[in-house]
Amino acid sequence: MNAMKTEQVRQVRRAALAAGVGAALVGGVLLFVPDRGDGSRTPTPQERALAAVSAGAPASLPDLDALIQDREKWLRTHPEDSTAWAVLGAAYVERGERRGDTAYYSKADEALRRSLKGPPVGAAGPEDHGGRDAGAADGDGTDGDGGTEGGDDGKQGGLGAPTRTQALAGLASLANARHDFTTAKKWGETLRARQPKAWAAYPVLIDAYTGLGDYAAAGRALDKLKELRPGTPAVLERAVSVYRDRGWREDAEAKADEAVAHAASPTAKAEALYALGELAWERGEPTEAMGHYDAALATARDHPAALAGRARALAALSRTDEAYRDYQAALAKLPRPEYALELGELYDANGLDGDARTQYATLRARAARAQGHGVNEELVLARFEADHGSPTAAVARLRAEWARHHRSMEVADALGWALYRAGHGQEALKYAKKATGQGRRSALFLYHRGEIERSLEMYGPARRHVGEALRVNPYFSPLLAPRALAALESLGEPEEGGPRDVEGAGTTPQPAEVARPTKPATGATPSGSPAPAVPSSPGPSPVPSSSPPAVS
Repeated sequence: MNAMKTEQVRQVRRAALAAGVGAALVGGVLLFVPDRGDGSRTPTPQERALAAVSAGAPASLPDLDALIQDREKWLRTHPEDSTAWAVLGAAYVERGERRGDTAYYSKADEALRRSLKGPPVGAAGPEDHGGRDAGAADGDGTDGDGGTEGGDDGKQGGLGAPTRTQALAGLASLANARHDFTTAKKWGETLRARQPKAWAAYPVLIDAYTGLGDYAAAGRALDKLKELRPGTPAVLERAVSVYRDRGWREDAEAKADEAVAHAASPTAKAEALYALGELAWERGEPTEAMGHYDAALATARDHPAALAGRARALAALSRTDEAYRDYQAALAKLPRPEYALELGELYDANGLDGDARTQYATLRARAARAQGHGVNEELVLARFEADHGSPTAAVARLRAEWARHHRSMEVADALGWALYRAGHGQEALKYAKKATGQGRRSALFLYHRGEIERSLEMYGPARRHVGEALRVNPYFSPLLAPRALAALESLGEPEEGGPRDVEGAGTTPQPAEVARPTKPATGATPSGSPAPAVPSSPGPSPVPSSSPPAVS
């Protein structure tokens, strides 16, 4: 009997994998739990990757590669299998993100769109991610693009609900990876309208709404995701980002701690530890942040984002040569343009102009390559232009982003700073207020706003915001933190009785109250050349804008 049962389980496993539905559609991860002692085997890498996806957790890169190879091989002989195309497309998206290889996005686009064109091969499981019957019709008889199909009843000419769920969620994930948040919102809302209980719609919608700056909608999507998938990795990961954007630091940290405790794989645990590191870094605690990054790397050695975070923390602790090494290692594994910008500015801060120029050239080359694969890199390019190139070009890029409804805190901050650098201080302040007024406590945003206010002779607010930036994180930038200190000192002491031009409640901090970057207690000494002297203000003397447009 045991032998018959084991063989039946094996057959079901093989059928599930062949159909491309895996753990997500055939009973969840329970299908892949090895019942040792009765002859059953451990899960294959492909099965582990599918099980991770079914829980909304990241798969390890070796398992993900095995899944991709398996689906590619299957589809060579079964090109009509729409479900397998959906699985392959989603795997391409994740691999592209995790490796910074944007060429996978074009392959993902082709695979996911192909999955919408025909029926799946093999029998689907009893229900999809959202709990609907696989054979149930969607009800409106339309496909994701508004075209008409024969209904999702599993008959020839129609797609099963699980396949459509995977394909639409995959297209939304792809658009988010490309920073095309308007398109991601379209695909996510299409999926939600057709299958309101399909939990896969909500993580991608949270990401899309966040990219568009619609933080209220992101919060509502998180509430729905909590209802459908309480306590799962998908909920915990998105809760960290939503709470961080609201300024709920303790709540974000609690959710990241919970994700560490409940991680079902080393990869998921490493992601949660990395999130804890990012939260500690934003609080201005580089030693604690590095502890979390080190733990992430010990849990999953191949985690380049944790390497980049560690490099940032090492630079703050004056361990500059080690920071260079870790940045270079991170860029070799995950060639994101923003890492090249960070490394370039670290070189810049230490007077290594030639090395800085090399990294800035690398940034431009990698951004151009990503743009060739449909990725929107306007934000990082505009940040580079504002401080190291043409502020006018930065303004043009960011105005275009704002017109596309990409109105996140990051875009608002970058546009305000670019306008200031281009000499339009009054208009710049409108965007700086948007960036700092939505909850998140970002030292960079606060410093930018303070400098803009200083250029407008709003000395009370400038003193308050520059001082707050240094209290939030006195190490926020190797290039700008020293300028923030110089700016605060130039502003001097507030008037007796408190300044008269501070906006909002609260008292203005005394400069002496602000934490100054210091060498670590361990006695480590800075590596590399000393930082060059910098002016108190990094920008040109602003000139009035002729007729600034209203900010919507």
